Amino acid sequence: MSDVRRALHSDELAYLSAQELAARIRRRELSPVEVIDDFIRRIEVRNPSLNALVYLDFEGARASAKEAERALCAGEPLGPLHGIPSALKDLFDFKPGWPASLGGIRALKHHVVNGYCAFCERMEKRGGAVFLGKTNSSLMGFRGTCDNYLFGPTRNPFNLSKNSGGSSGGSAAAVADGLLPIAEGTDAGGSIRIPSAWCGVYGYKASFGRVPFLVRPNAFGAADSPFLFEGPITRTVEDAAVALNVLAGHDPRDPFSLTDPAVDFTAATRRSIRGLKIAYSPNLDVFPVDGKVAETVGRALMAFEEAGAHVQEVKLGISRSQRELSDVWSRLYMLLNLQAIENIRRDGIDLFGQHRADFPPEYLAWVEKTNRMSGLDFFRDQAVRTEVYDAFQRVFEEFDLLVTPTLACPPVDNSSDGNTIGPTSINGVEIDPLIGWCLTYFVNFTGHPAASIPAGLSEGLPVGMQIIGRRNADSDVLAASAAFERLRPWHDNYRICRERPLQA
Repeated sequence: MSDVRRALHSDELAYLSAQELAARIRRRELSPVEVIDDFIRRIEVRNPSLNALVYLDFEGARASAKEAERALCAGEPLGPLHGIPSALKDLFDFKPGWPASLGGIRALKHHVVNGYCAFCERMEKRGGAVFLGKTNSSLMGFRGTCDNYLFGPTRNPFNLSKNSGGSSGGSAAAVADGLLPIAEGTDAGGSIRIPSAWCGVYGYKASFGRVPFLVRPNAFGAADSPFLFEGPITRTVEDAAVALNVLAGHDPRDPFSLTDPAVDFTAATRRSIRGLKIAYSPNLDVFPVDGKVAETVGRALMAFEEAGAHVQEVKLGISRSQRELSDVWSRLYMLLNLQAIENIRRDGIDLFGQHRADFPPEYLAWVEKTNRMSGLDFFRDQAVRTEVYDAFQRVFEEFDLLVTPTLACPPVDNSSDGNTIGPTSINGVEIDPLIGWCLTYFVNFTGHPAASIPAGLSEGLPVGMQIIGRRNADSDVLAASAAFERLRPWHDNYRICRERPLQA
């Protein structure tokens, strides 16, 4: 195949959905080896200017693709994502033999965890996906931007001067830029939904317990901190539903793993939402929201009414300030961070000793604040978290879904020092630049299913809309998402990414 034909072929495959790629592989119109080689070539050309993938295992991916081709030719049973390229996030996300820098900690550049996270284990073994590498993240996932001292920022494929959002920013940018059809995100405060909003892709966070989360040595840490999740970042709602079919299901290693019967989530994407009652909160009562974001989401809302749903603006009854609530999230999530740091110290690496300079000052400030917490302080924060849960539940007594902006601001400029942060104020209101502009972390307090869906463009940059469902009602969120996608398709927006410059 000539270089010109290869380039054309790669661009053709790049923006096919995972479902379409998998169907062509099953029909033997494409081979897994051909698909993986095409995506490897695209990554080699486009990733240097994007900085989305920070670890590459092309040799291992080609070996897996050859095995996928052998299974295809032998007529063996195939997973729904057989031969489809994917990637893991470089945070608490593991594949044996691969490095895990936990979000770009310099001292952990060559740190290896020889185990599987649930996403990798199920996507490989159940789904048949082929993993090409790991994507960039913020350090320990402790901010809504994607930047760190080891790898630097991931650039937004809609505008390379802007940040991709975090912490799963490498995954969202890679999917938007056609480097992968599907990639892993993790979400403790919005880290699937935040970068999906800024990169114009679809990010899905399931109900707590729907997708197992394997945490050791403390299997109960996923509930004591804000709820933790693994999930897919895709360009289509159907691809996310297929991934959820693969990822969902009980795992005895997770004490909170749901034991519900298996559900075909792709069926929800074909369901009507006529008659559903949708609550709309423009600010979750307490967030200042940029006018351009509010206007874009407000226009997008009309699609639900066109689909036959009833939309009504609501108040949740949240009385605490957004700054008090973001501080609660930061303390609770930092406790999980401190446990991880302690486990690494037991392995002989003292990160807060000789490697203290690996951490940004904002992170270290929260370390000091959280270290002063008492057990009673912890339970006080859990009580505040319960207030947010109760406010959500009051809404869901009357409504099927709750819709909000995903984020309160458009993408921010990248920093040159490895320490990109969000805005310190919006509409003249002071906010926490790490998480205070993210209308996502409330859902990590509560455990409801939620997605960020592209609501439209504002001045050429994506704006995300968050769709939240009742606990365990994942199908409702997917149904509303798919209805919106049919009425307001966003796929033409990726032409901006296709045509972006290849030099930062």
